[in-house]
Amino acid sequence: MSTAMNFGSKSFRPRPPDKGAFPLDHFGECKSFKETYMRCLRESHFDNSRCREESKEYLECRMDRQLMAKEPFEKLGFKDLMEKPAEENKAE
Repeated sequence: MSTAMNFGSKSFRPRPPDKGAFPLDHFGECKSFKETYMRCLRESHFDNSRCREESKEYLECRMDRQLMAKEPFEKLGFKDLMEKPAEENKAE
């Protein structure tokens, strides 16, 4: 009697994440940003809402160095942290 189970010819095929690859930072280009973010998380008892600026800066570093796909920060949930255009800041 064979104990092997035959599930047919279909085999599991992994698929990439929807947003594409997320390469490792082999050269540590964004290490200081990551460490600042992680320190903030520890100091805030892992309340990530208190570390949004650090998170944004880390993601910005990764995007600038092509370690992740460029995405608008508004789409990543940082709309409230974006600077307003210069003309909105001017007093008339």
